[in-house]
Amino acid sequence: MAVTKIKPVKSTLSKALDYIENPDKTDGKMLVSSFGCSYETADIEFEYTLSQALQKGNNLAFHLIQSFEPGEVDYQKAHEIGKQLADAVTKGQHEYVLTTHIDKGHIHNHIIFCAVNFVDHHKYNSNKRSYYGIRNMSDKLCRENGLSVVVPGKGSKGKSYAEYQAEKTGTSWKGKLKTAVDALIPQVSSFEELLTRLQAAGYEIKPGKYVSCRAPGQERFTRLKTLGADYTEEAIRERIAGKRTRTVKAPKQQRGVSLLIDIENSIKAAQSKGYEQWAKIHNLKQAAKTMNFLTEHKIEQYADLVSRIEEMAAESGQAADALKNAEKRLADMAVLIKNVSTYQKTKPVYDAYRKARNREKYRAGQEQVIILHEAAARSLKASGIAKLPNLAALQSEYEALQAQKEALYADYGKLKKKVREYDIIKQNIDSILQADRQPERERGTERG
Repeated sequence: MAVTKIKPVKSTLSKALDYIENPDKTDGKMLVSSFGCSYETADIEFEYTLSQALQKGNNLAFHLIQSFEPGEVDYQKAHEIGKQLADAVTKGQHEYVLTTHIDKGHIHNHIIFCAVNFVDHHKYNSNKRSYYGIRNMSDKLCRENGLSVVVPGKGSKGKSYAEYQAEKTGTSWKGKLKTAVDALIPQVSSFEELLTRLQAAGYEIKPGKYVSCRAPGQERFTRLKTLGADYTEEAIRERIAGKRTRTVKAPKQQRGVSLLIDIENSIKAAQSKGYEQWAKIHNLKQAAKTMNFLTEHKIEQYADLVSRIEEMAAESGQAADALKNAEKRLADMAVLIKNVSTYQKTKPVYDAYRKARNREKYRAGQEQVIILHEAAARSLKASGIAKLPNLAALQSEYEALQAQKEALYADYGKLKKKVREYDIIKQNIDSILQADRQPERERGTERG
C-alpha cells in the first residue's frame, strides 16, 4: 500500500529541495531524479518559470509524499513508481524533482514540482478532486506492481490486491461464508441444522447473541449478521421457512446494458431457464435492451462475441501505446521548447558575461541568469542538439502533436468503454449459460 499526501511550498523552496535531496537519505543522491530541470539548479529554474506565471499566487511548488508499507517494495521499484506518479500528476508540463528516502523503516518518495507549468504558465490547481486523482493513480500503480492498496472507507488500512479482488469477486472469507450459507439453505429444515452442516464443512461455530463462524485458516470469527440483511439469524430462519427470498442486486458495473441471454443457436432465450432466472431479477425493459443489443451488433454465436472482445482489446492496447508515445513526445518537446526559449532569452547576458573584463564581478550581479543559461545549454547538449532549432516551428509542431494526442485520447476512451461493455456482456452470458446447465438444486433456488 502507498499512502499519499500533498502540501504547498510557500517559502524556502531551496531548503525543501535540499531536504529531499539529502544524500544520507537518498543513497548518496543515487535515488534523485528530475524532469524539465536539473536537480542541482531546480530552485532557480522553478523561480524562472514562476516569474512568467499568468496568475500570481503564494505557492512556489507542491510537495507530494508517497509512503509504502514497510518491507513491501525495494527502493528501485519505489523510485520507478514515484516517477510514474510524478509524470501522471505533472503531465509533462511541470518541472519536478523526485527522491526516494531509504533512511527510515518505510521507503517513501518525495516529489516537489513547480506550482506553475512551463508550457503555458498556468498554475496547478490543488484541491480535493486533484488529490483524489493522485491517490487513485497511486493505488493504480500499486495494483499494477502487485502491491497492496488502500481500501475505500478503511482509513489507511491496506489489503493486498489479491485480497481486494477476492472481496469484489466473492472469494473472501465473508464471500465464501455467504456462498456456503446460500448453498445450504435449500437443503436444511432449521437454522440449527444449517449450523451443524456448516460445522461439518469445517467451520468453527461460536454461539451467542450473534452467531459467528470461522473457516479453517481464518484468523477471526465472522458474525453472520455482518454478511448483510439477508444473513441475520432471523432472516436466515425466514429464508429456510420460505417466508423470505434473498435480495439480489445487479453488480454496479452491470447497471448499463446487460446481456443475460443465451446466444447459442441451440438455446432460445425465451425458453432458457437461465433467462427465466434472470427475468425474475431484471425488468422487461432491460430484457428488451438486451435483445436490441444482440440485434444491433449482429451477435449470433458465442465465438463471435469472444472474437470481437479480442479484436477490441488488441485495438485498445494499440491505442494506449500510441497515446503513451504521443505523451512522451509531447513531454520531450515541451522540455526542448523550454530550454531553447531559456537559452535564447538569457544569451545576451551570458555573452556579456563572457566578454566582461571582470567576470567574477559580473557573474555575482547576474548569477541566476547565467546559471539558467548554462543549465539550458547542458540540457540541449545532452539531448544531442547541435544547432538551435527554430522556436516558432517547435511550438507549431507541439500544438499539432497536442491535437493529435487529444484525438488519440478520445479514440482510446471510446475503445475502453466498448471493451468494458463487452466484458460485462460476456460475464453475464457465461453466468446465464452456467445457470442454464446446472440442476435446480445446485442453483440455490429458495424453497416455496
